[in-house]
Amino acid sequence: MRTYTNVKDLGNLNAAIKEALEIKKNRFAYKHLGENKTLLMVFFNSSLRTRLSTQKAGMNLGMNTMVLDINQGAWKLETERGVIMDGDKSEHILEAIPVMGSYCDIIGVRAFAQFENKEDDYQEKILNQFIQYSGRPVFSMEAATGHPLQAFADLITIEEYKKKDRPKVVLTWAPHPKALPQAVPNSFADFMNEADVDFVITHPEGYELAPQFVRGAKVEYKQDKALEGADFVYAKNWAAFADPNYGQIISKDMSWTVTTEKMALTNNALFMHCLPVRRNMIVSDDVIESPQSIVIQEAANREISAQTVIKRMLESL
Repeated sequence: MRTYTNVKDLGNLNAAIKEALEIKKNRFAYKHLGENKTLLMVFFNSSLRTRLSTQKAGMNLGMNTMVLDINQGAWKLETERGVIMDGDKSEHILEAIPVMGSYCDIIGVRAFAQFENKEDDYQEKILNQFIQYSGRPVFSMEAATGHPLQAFADLITIEEYKKKDRPKVVLTWAPHPKALPQAVPNSFADFMNEADVDFVITHPEGYELAPQFVRGAKVEYKQDKALEGADFVYAKNWAAFADPNYGQIISKDMSWTVTTEKMALTNNALFMHCLPVRRNMIVSDDVIESPQSIVIQEAANREISAQTVIKRMLESL
């Protein structure tokens, strides 16, 4: 595997889940693959779980790991061609990327949506420049439009905790004080649409996600109706996708917060969220602290999803 940006890169999804669960049983079984190999993790944006879990995954595989924080200890990078570089950006990404590639064997990149230009965001310019110019296998540690390591961990978690073969999984929008990218819900939809689940997306009107991620999923605008009979509830905020409101907050409707009353509509569902979470906006204290919350277990599986992806990339070298 040379790139990892979406569910299709994993190939057979059942085989990928099985491989991940085997890795979880023995995290150090493939240390020989990473011996004398180096993982470079490049962060254009902040991180807690992604940074720690991915670094741990590389270490489990015997790799040396390096972390580069762009704009914090490194030169500020210009990302556009044709720009006269007379401002505060000292280096162009088209020189920086091949230099980075010369120091490592695999690269992970984290670069969020800017919400300045939808076309630029959805073309994944930064991530694709690394794929094109680094000469190395590249995986997304969250990009402008997707977070496939998170979604893979989500799917692993659902596989571990499901109580029936085809559970009902509900992705629900929830309010937030800031405009957040669509990356996590996009990738969650991308994965759930390929998995053997009954998948429903619920959100206020105006918060429709990009069609290439929604695909054939059922969309329900009444949250209470969507939650009926749910086995898993995945709460997440995202900003508007459709023009002319791209990247904007168009609702802070607190009635969409996941509360004990909302969870009572479900089939004793388990609560999921990618973290960090705004308590009592996305989810109430009672729900996230309840036995039905599996957000910590979900976060722990970030190590496993990353390790499965990196293992496959090492095998392709």
